[in-house]
Amino acid sequence: MLNISTQGLHAHSWLQAATELEQGSETYVIITLLGAAGSTPRASGTKMVVSENNIYATIGGGHLEFKAIKHARQLITQGETCQQVENFQLGASLGQCCGGQVLVLFEAFASDNMHLDVYGAGHVAQALIPMLGQLPIRVRWIDSRADLFPEHIPSNVQKVVDEAPVDQVSNAVKNTASLILTHNHQLDFSLTQAIIKRADSLWLGVIGSETKAKKFQYRLSQRGFTDAQVQTMTCPVGLKAVAGKLPMEVAISIAGQLVELYQSVQVQSPKQQGKEWKTLQNNLVQLSALQSNKSKVG
Repeated sequence: MLNISTQGLHAHSWLQAATELEQGSETYVIITLLGAAGSTPRASGTKMVVSENNIYATIGGGHLEFKAIKHARQLITQGETCQQVENFQLGASLGQCCGGQVLVLFEAFASDNMHLDVYGAGHVAQALIPMLGQLPIRVRWIDSRADLFPEHIPSNVQKVVDEAPVDQVSNAVKNTASLILTHNHQLDFSLTQAIIKRADSLWLGVIGSETKAKKFQYRLSQRGFTDAQVQTMTCPVGLKAVAGKLPMEVAISIAGQLVELYQSVQVQSPKQQGKEWKTLQNNLVQLSALQSNKSKVG
C-alpha cells in the first residue's frame, strides 16, 4: 500500500504537503517531471511528494509512478539531503503503452531531527515515550504486542507492530539511534547483533545491568565481532548520575542521555546542497538533450 498511514489518496497539493512535512520535521522527496518526449501521462513540471508513510498528488499513475515512489523511499531511508535525475523509458523499461521518455528530478529533504528507534513497549518505554514526545526527536516505537501500545501516542512517534521486531532493523534510516528495551534477553541480543552489523547507527543503547553487558560483550566476541564493534553498544543505558530502578526513574535517566546525544550531534542543514547540486547540474544536460529530441519529433 503506497499510503501506509491512511487509505485512499490525500487531497493535499504537493506544495501543501511539502510545507506540512517541513514544519513537522519529516523527511520527504519532491518528484518533478523535468522533461518529456513522445507520449507521456503528464506534462513537464508536474510534481508529487513522497514521505515515509504517504504520497501526495500524482505524476500520472501507472508503473512510472510506482517506480518513482519506490526510488523516493530508498532516498528517504538513506536519510540524506540530495538531488538526483533519472531517465525513464516508458515503453521499453516500464511496460507502459505511452511509449514516451521522461526525465524525473528527485529532491530529498532530510529532517534535522534525530531519528530514534525504540524496541519494546513495556513499563520503561511507557514512561519514556511521553517525554520523547516533547523533544525534537522522530521516534519509531516497535513491538510485536499490539495490545501494549496506548491509545494515544505523541505526534512525533510512529507505532510499529511487527511479529519479528529484528526485521525492522533493516528499515531504519541511516544514522538512527537505537534503544533496546524489550522483555526478552535473547531478543535484545538478536537486535543488538543486527544493529551492530548494519554499521551505520548513530548510537546503540541496551537496557540491563553490568552483568548483562558483560554477557553480551562475551557473546558478541564469540560470534566474531571486533572490540571496536562491541564498544558501540552502551549497556547499561542511562545516566549514571540518575539512580533508581522504578520505570519512571529509569526512563528519566535514559531521556537525559538521549538529550545529551541529540544536542551533541551536528546535523548538516537540509538547505546545504554541496556537491550534490553539482551532480544535479551535470545531470541536467540530459534535459537539454531530451528537449532537443522533443523538438525534432514535433
